[in-house]
Amino acid sequence: MIDSKDITGLILAGGRGSRMGGVDKGLQPHQGVPLALHALLRLGPQVGELLINANRNLGAYEAMGAPVWPDSLPDYAGPLAGVLTGLEHCETPYMVTVPCDSPLFPEDLVARLAEALDAEDAEIAMAATPGPDGSRQVQPVFCLMKTELIESLVRFTQSGQRKIDKWTAQHRCVEVLFEDEQAFANANTREELQQLQKPLS
Repeated sequence: MIDSKDITGLILAGGRGSRMGGVDKGLQPHQGVPLALHALLRLGPQVGELLINANRNLGAYEAMGAPVWPDSLPDYAGPLAGVLTGLEHCETPYMVTVPCDSPLFPEDLVARLAEALDAEDAEIAMAATPGPDGSRQVQPVFCLMKTELIESLVRFTQSGQRKIDKWTAQHRCVEVLFEDEQAFANANTREELQQLQKPLS
């Protein structure tokens, strides 16, 4: 079994927030608390160490109490740039990523991903939810990986590629089905953020 102390949790808060008018999404309030802080508080008990990937307002993120690292790749290169940054600063054998804009993700997310990674001898474990037509909707930014994959990711990004699913497809990957699709609801737009404020029925 993988010990939670051997896992670093990375909050991905480095995006442009373009669908929310360019605001820093992780700092937008959800029930009076910044979205990224919700993610941090939810992830903290599930892992041994925490990191935040952010590219703006670094002081505001540092005030949340975890080390903050900006992308090592230029020009807001997307989630993979954040993953690469996390791997560069991760000191544990495993790293798990969550986005800053999904404050309700499962409290057993990491334990279930770790269990599947271990059981399947995989390199990456990714959350998935039931799709509307019975298919699986993969949630690639909710992802546990072996830290040793950094060399593969450096090569991939140096070749100019940025698509997260194209990179994960190169590795032994296991999908872990979480039935509660609402737990992965995220706030990409102001409307979606308002939806999140409503209590779950």
